[in-house]
Amino acid sequence: MIRVSDLSVSFGSRILFEEVNLSFDAGNRYGLIGANGSGKSTFMKILVGDFEQSSGTVTINPGLRVGVLRQDHYQYDEYTVLETVLMGYPELFEVMRERERMYALPEMTDEEGMRVGELESAFADMDGYSAEYFAAELLEGLGIPVEKHGELMSSMIGGFKLRVLLAQVLFGRPDVLLLDEPTNHLDLDTIRWLENFLLGHKGTMVIISHDRHFLNTVCTHMVDVDYKQISMFSGNYDYFIAASTLAREQLIADNTRNLEKIAELRDFVARFSANKSKAKQATSRQKQIEKIEIQEIRPSSRVSPYIKFTSKQPLGKQVVSLDRVSKSFGDLDVLKSVKLEIGAGEKVAVLGVNGIGKTTLLNVMMGELSPDSGTVTWGKSAQPSYFTQDHHDTIPKDTTVYEWLRSFDEEADQQTLRSILGRMLFSKDEVHKSTEVLSGGETARLMIAKMLLLQGNVLVLDEPTNHLDLESIDALSKALAEFTGTVIFVSHARQLVTDVATRIVELTPHGLVDFVGSYDEYLEKRETLVQA
Repeated sequence: MIRVSDLSVSFGSRILFEEVNLSFDAGNRYGLIGANGSGKSTFMKILVGDFEQSSGTVTINPGLRVGVLRQDHYQYDEYTVLETVLMGYPELFEVMRERERMYALPEMTDEEGMRVGELESAFADMDGYSAEYFAAELLEGLGIPVEKHGELMSSMIGGFKLRVLLAQVLFGRPDVLLLDEPTNHLDLDTIRWLENFLLGHKGTMVIISHDRHFLNTVCTHMVDVDYKQISMFSGNYDYFIAASTLAREQLIADNTRNLEKIAELRDFVARFSANKSKAKQATSRQKQIEKIEIQEIRPSSRVSPYIKFTSKQPLGKQVVSLDRVSKSFGDLDVLKSVKLEIGAGEKVAVLGVNGIGKTTLLNVMMGELSPDSGTVTWGKSAQPSYFTQDHHDTIPKDTTVYEWLRSFDEEADQQTLRSILGRMLFSKDEVHKSTEVLSGGETARLMIAKMLLLQGNVLVLDEPTNHLDLESIDALSKALAEFTGTVIFVSHARQLVTDVATRIVELTPHGLVDFVGSYDEYLEKRETLVQA
């Protein structure tokens, strides 16, 4: 299917990866993983043809149809949502357009009649009669209702445009699917739908994702970008972690044994090389030394932050109470008479489809928005700390990482601030980095650093895993699960919700569903609960 031969990429003196040789075979689903900045996106761009490698070749079998998830928000603005999806199969779309044009003619010549026959044959061969039904099915699966299918793309907001573009690439049923972060902007229900769809797709896939559960569910192989190499492993993400950790530990152990053996042999050579009776033995030992190989252990680009949340003071029984809270924006009723009480030690996942009001609920709870009616009451001992979804707007661009963090506690000493920033992977001079040039992942880690400094006993987080790599997500998930205070969070990361939540609050068009228990337990009973 796809052959990668002697592929190398470098930027000046910096080597991203070198002499990569891989084969992506028919029917397999490959998860492309690695730390932020390791080169995943560059490698994907090379496969797509959007980036030229320094050396080496990428060969795709001729005749294969390749589908690429593009994220150009404006390219299809003049087309309807349904037309945009149909364009995912360009050959069929052209036949459809020409067929429509021919049938619109008031009269046909014999030649035009013959052309219609050819078009009908091609249309049938490409399943044209079921095309619009399949396109609509994809859109509905991705959370775009039928009434939106005839609207122009220009009327769709960013997150929903990306869903249409995802439907477009799936519609073509390509032999090879290249998907960069397909779960971005999807809610948990839609991600589950996508997982099932991809499991039923027979083509080859290469997928970049930071969603551990998605990788475990969908992928048959992992392609890891690390150590300036790209390596392939059979199995899902959890199997890869276990296998790669074991392989690295084995390599370190082998090198340690070999170094000890070399030291022992060198000692013998040093003591007996001048001794005539043992000169042959010393020469033999020297030859043994020359045969022993010490494998190169390259530094990993993977670094995990160290996150451990602590509280300045204990938390009382009552944390926060919402009594008949309502909030509207114009004619849109987002929150309708919401009643909710959250107690000490609870880990509450707030779920719901995109646009249902999850962020509005947190903003009202935190006082960022005023409710139109109803009250929000915090317990006297509650000290909430907030990780906002739009944290780029929270951090000003005219300061440094260190100064921004210091602004939340002017009395904190330099060692404390540097220690927290170091745990969040801002080392040495990086603490003086301008906030204007921070990446999405760095900004998210800086927000977590603020929460570590403030030591609140209630952590409120809105989509905290956006922009974080897998190592950071795992560290955050572990820290939230171990935190002794209360956690209230919105997330589309299935693994985070599964690992952390002890209570599920789902916002639905019919009202709020409140369930005490894990996410897996909730899914088992959800249909009954939502209908009730």
